[in-house]
Amino acid sequence: MALRTSSHLNIEHDLNNPRKVEAKMIQGPTLRRAALGDVGNRSIPVHGPKVPLKPGDLSRKTTEQIQPLKAKTGISSLLSRSDKENVKPLKEVVEHEEQMDVEGEMKVEQLAIAFSTQRLNVEGIDAQDSDNPQLVSEYVNDIYNYLRELEEANQVKPRYLEGQVITGKMRTILIDWLVQVHLRFTLLQETLYLTVAIIDRFLQTQRDVPRNKLQLVGITAMFIASKYEEMYCPEIGDFAYITDKAYSKAEIRKMEVTMLKMLSFNVSFPLPLHFLRRNSKAGSVDASQHTLAKYLMELCLPEYGMCHYKSSMIAAAALCLSLKLLDGNTWSDTLTFYSRYTEDQLMPVICKMAAVVVKSSTAKQQAVRQKYKASKLMKISEIPQLKSRLITSLAEKSAQYA
Repeated sequence: MALRTSSHLNIEHDLNNPRKVEAKMIQGPTLRRAALGDVGNRSIPVHGPKVPLKPGDLSRKTTEQIQPLKAKTGISSLLSRSDKENVKPLKEVVEHEEQMDVEGEMKVEQLAIAFSTQRLNVEGIDAQDSDNPQLVSEYVNDIYNYLRELEEANQVKPRYLEGQVITGKMRTILIDWLVQVHLRFTLLQETLYLTVAIIDRFLQTQRDVPRNKLQLVGITAMFIASKYEEMYCPEIGDFAYITDKAYSKAEIRKMEVTMLKMLSFNVSFPLPLHFLRRNSKAGSVDASQHTLAKYLMELCLPEYGMCHYKSSMIAAAALCLSLKLLDGNTWSDTLTFYSRYTEDQLMPVICKMAAVVVKSSTAKQQAVRQKYKASKLMKISEIPQLKSRLITSLAEKSAQYA
């Protein structure tokens, strides 16, 4: 340290008076700095006769003195050894500045959303949930912010099967069969969506899966999803049996290890169901509207052309289309705020979803339609609104968003 300060305390003890403390500051010797010289308020002595300066001489003289200094002594000579050790490489400095820029942009975007909502008629849908600890009303918005970060980090690429032996049609047949397996085992809805999410992300990473192993990939993905979501997971022998003994239990275990390694043991993917429940609460929808939105989302699971859309966008588009079909309701300000999508942003996905609905009536894969013909699902796949003029007109517009 160039300056060292010490303090001497003179303490007077008195029984009747409070203790007085005097602090004297003593300045130690000033060290000389070899590189920069002494810096202080004293004038610098000039050797030789004094010559009055003319206007412009000071700036010229300063420039003439600085230029030789730059040539003779670099930055490294002006730094001490400890300073050199603390200097960060240029790459780290640039990365740090880029990170600060990204964080700044995120803060600006959050502020823009916050200020824009002041002009919207947004209802506080969590205002009445403070007494229910299971609804975590204090943290629910933070939770959904985190889910959106996860879906950004784990997004499926468009047309990721190009150049592979596996095609989009094979994927459609596989997922249609898995819907039947899921119904046979009476598993949770989350298990089916997580199964498809695992399959897409594994096939996107492992690009040399042969055709005769695709069914093994599908059944293993459902086995992993069942362990993650179900309270009582089916046994591995049940999954081997459902493939008609095409694969043994040992092969399923081996594929499970391979898939988990390729996914870095990360199967925490946000699902469309998570966002649909939040949006349904924001829209105060009834059971039929919510069930129709679930049907529309599940119709999109086998569709190869829909797998790259974010889960939050699929959920918002399904609910928006459901509201249009059943009641003709528009996308409210509250739904815009909580879903973070306007109706214009959702329109390309809505049109493609309508095209899937039109195609589903004549497609060979009918597992989803048959599933939603059940009474407990309100026979939602047979409602006349799915064949209305609105659906056909939206499906015709899907070509312009291809």
